Amino acid sequence: MKIAIIIIRTLIGLILLYASVSFFLKLAPEPEVTGNFKAFNIGLVASTYILPLAKSIEFLCGLSFLTGRYVTLANLIILPITLNILFINFFLSPEGIPIAVFLFFGNLFLIYSHWENYKGLFVAKG
Repeated sequence: MKIAIIIIRTLIGLILLYASVSFFLKLAPEPEVTGNFKAFNIGLVASTYILPLAKSIEFLCGLSFLTGRYVTLANLIILPITLNILFINFFLSPEGIPIAVFLFFGNLFLIYSHWENYKGLFVAKG
């Protein structure tokens, strides 16, 4: 189980770091988007802060996953972002579903594997 945790944590960390660094440094050309996803993407870009904020969080969580420090906190912080990545790919851009599914369910797996650290958040003390 420990090896699976390390492998999934490392892969998620690498994906998050690649996505954030390539966004900030413009390492890869912007993919051509069409239809509803194009309208959604225009709105994200027009907000001027949502994409840089999300990519900054991805960067910090990717570093956390790769170093193995603050993984419990990073799992909670990145969960809404991975859920949105999954929904965006499911509804607007289906070609990215495999990576989105891996990110979301890998994040859930890491939360499950560290469940003892989260019990205080979800279990009422009586």
